[in-house]
Amino acid sequence: MDKLKNYQELKDFALSLDIDLFGVADISEVKKNFHLSEKLLKKFDNAVCIGVRISGEILEEIIDRPTRLYFYHYRMVNMLLDQAALKISRHIENKGFAAVPIPSTQVLDWEKQSAHLSHRRLGYLAGLGWIGRNNLLVNKKFGSQFRLVTVLTDMPLKIDEPSKESCGSCRVCVVKCPAGAIKEDSSGFEGKKCYEKLREFQKQRQIDQYVCGVCVNVCGRKEK
Repeated sequence: MDKLKNYQELKDFALSLDIDLFGVADISEVKKNFHLSEKLLKKFDNAVCIGVRISGEILEEIIDRPTRLYFYHYRMVNMLLDQAALKISRHIENKGFAAVPIPSTQVLDWEKQSAHLSHRRLGYLAGLGWIGRNNLLVNKKFGSQFRLVTVLTDMPLKIDEPSKESCGSCRVCVVKCPAGAIKEDSSGFEGKKCYEKLREFQKQRQIDQYVCGVCVNVCGRKEK
């Protein structure tokens, strides 16, 4: 089976679904950290990672807290991603392979920030960017202004290489973070502070999900 041919055909299909980012990761060494059944963990060694850009104009309205418009847009982007992941899974299955779409934002425990798997981590392994100071995936073109979803599959595919780039000297997210959770290195990110600020925003703004968007807005923002 031609892994490169499969990769290019699947990428072309994904891009036809209005997807902005596409990559494939080898998950054989990291899937032990997934919160999935043993049956699924044994079956899959590849992850197709796709991303959709968030509207820069909507993000620009965010100064020090999320807006209702951003919250709505955030949900719609996640919906687009989940629908695309489902279509990609069906496309793979129609070719005789197995595939499972993992929801873009189904958090199992908000306080512990646990989910079925880390789309951000797999996006890094799939070459879509690097882990920034903001503890998010940062893409060279889009900054952190995108959302991700993952499809697990046993389809033979070419594997992408992780990015070797970094945030360099950029510290704008460190300065702008309303929770003071972002430090000089992603390893120092204070998730509890971030979570408490998200809870505060959710209560104040009557937003149904824990979102912020401040560091997403400033990451990759081109000066006008």
